[in-house]
Amino acid sequence: MTNQSLQQEISQLEADFCFALSDPTRILLLYTLNESPRNVTELTLELSITQPTASRHLKVLRERGLVRPVKQGTTVTYHLADARLIQALDLMRAVMRERLAHRASLMEELQEAN
Repeated sequence: MTNQSLQQEISQLEADFCFALSDPTRILLLYTLNESPRNVTELTLELSITQPTASRHLKVLRERGLVRPVKQGTTVTYHLADARLIQALDLMRAVMRERLAHRASLMEELQEAN
């Protein structure tokens, strides 16, 4: 494998992973599943989303390995694949909060200067 093809593969993996985390509903699904495994019906009720919406988002998360389905009879229960995902999400949220706070303070300083 050449260096360029390896870079392309890594870029694609990163893009797929970032795509999975690019939707607020998918992030809420991950946080909810971190509390405990749930089936689609439980997720739809808890998050106030439709069944097709939940299924579509779960498919994205499942295809990228972020959740894993466990079939119990006719029910499929979804589990968070790795608890470190929540740690990563929490870290990203903290960084974004700090950036927003910094921007807000810059805007206040600018307004006070004028």
